[in-house]
Amino acid sequence: MKNAAFILFGMLLAGSATAQHEHHKPAAKDTTRHVHEADTAMQQGHDMGNMSHAFSLNLPMNRNGSGTAWLPDAAPMYGYMFHTPKWMYMLHGNVFLRYNNQDFTDEGTRGDSKIDAPNWVMLMGQRKVGEKGLFHFSTMFSLDAAIAGGSGYPLLFQSGEAFEGKPLVDRQHPHDLFSELAVSYSYALTEKADLFAYVGYPGEPALGPVAFMHRPSALYNPDAPLSHHWIDATHITFGVATLGVRVGKVKLEGSSFTGREPNEERYDFDKPRFDSWSSRLSFNPSPNWAMQVSHGFLESPEELHPGEDVAKTTASVIYATPLLNDGWFNAAAVWGVNKVKDHDGEHAFLLEGSWRKKKLALHSRYEFVQKSAEELVLDEDEFGHDAVFGVNALTVGFNYDLLELGNTRVAAGSQFTFYHADSKLDNLYGKNPMAYEVYLRLYPGLMK
Repeated sequence: MKNAAFILFGMLLAGSATAQHEHHKPAAKDTTRHVHEADTAMQQGHDMGNMSHAFSLNLPMNRNGSGTAWLPDAAPMYGYMFHTPKWMYMLHGNVFLRYNNQDFTDEGTRGDSKIDAPNWVMLMGQRKVGEKGLFHFSTMFSLDAAIAGGSGYPLLFQSGEAFEGKPLVDRQHPHDLFSELAVSYSYALTEKADLFAYVGYPGEPALGPVAFMHRPSALYNPDAPLSHHWIDATHITFGVATLGVRVGKVKLEGSSFTGREPNEERYDFDKPRFDSWSSRLSFNPSPNWAMQVSHGFLESPEELHPGEDVAKTTASVIYATPLLNDGWFNAAAVWGVNKVKDHDGEHAFLLEGSWRKKKLALHSRYEFVQKSAEELVLDEDEFGHDAVFGVNALTVGFNYDLLELGNTRVAAGSQFTFYHADSKLDNLYGKNPMAYEVYLRLYPGLMK
């Protein structure tokens, strides 16, 4: 575990050192004009040069989310930038070295504790093709499985995917080593209209909001949301092809992809199936807002439940605004529903936010999720075959920068989570189980 964590730390530190010595050519085009004036809030950032959005020469790179999803133009970006005469590259990452204790008061029997290091590193690059074309590639890697093991990390009421032939419950599964290997091409019809194509193996279809690890409102929280498999579980899909069109502030896109979730072999490439589909409508009415609604059909997503298809619908609103004196406020509200044939839909709602001022950041997340007896691996004879239980979780925490090495920051942080679920689960989880985490975080500085 230590060796894997050191590798990630070294990648980010190497990126910082290179970025500090990289010669930046004068920008040929000022893409920051798309974002409202926020210079005072970004004085400590690293210059973003003239890199545009991943799928448009006429949009700012701040709008880049995960896959083809949009963030607000005013969203902060943390990373390192590198330039060559024809290419522009960017390196992102987030590493949490932490102690995690779920149910530290021993209210129930399903809690656990662990020392681990949730992490991801992302490298992307792009270049112009002619006057109106743009080629882009994205790669994302994670050492979750090497550090946390195949069963992932403890997280009360979490569910989804499997390990050693058994469903994972009260644990968050590790992400695959290869979390994204994708390429795209976009063509600017005019300054206000683009066509684009995106292919990933793995990649992310046009379904749901920006994935949790890339939302600015969630950057300070090491945990995946309990609603992960309701709103953004398809962010790692082995085989996806997306076509889209952007006209002004609106984007419409559709995907064909593999419905089956990644299997427990986290270092290989799963079979591409292209048996599922999704569509998404996105709207950014101003630099501060990003909205989307999406719907998808997933064929047999769960390995342990072959033949059980799921229809997913999501809607989200993401907000971002810079504050004076090196500050930022970010928030997201997300709703999702999973519907299996002949069963009622199971809903999830998430509201999260982060407030940053200089070296201090405060963050919070509230979730309500409907979990079935099957999701929580309960005795269906005792609880009922179609039983659904409401789960509430409230997390509050802080992050404080201890030091800055070039454009790399090391922070200390902690968070506390209060759970409240259906009283029928008290014998297993206790009435109101609680969790806490303490961590050191390594991440890139702000780009401007």
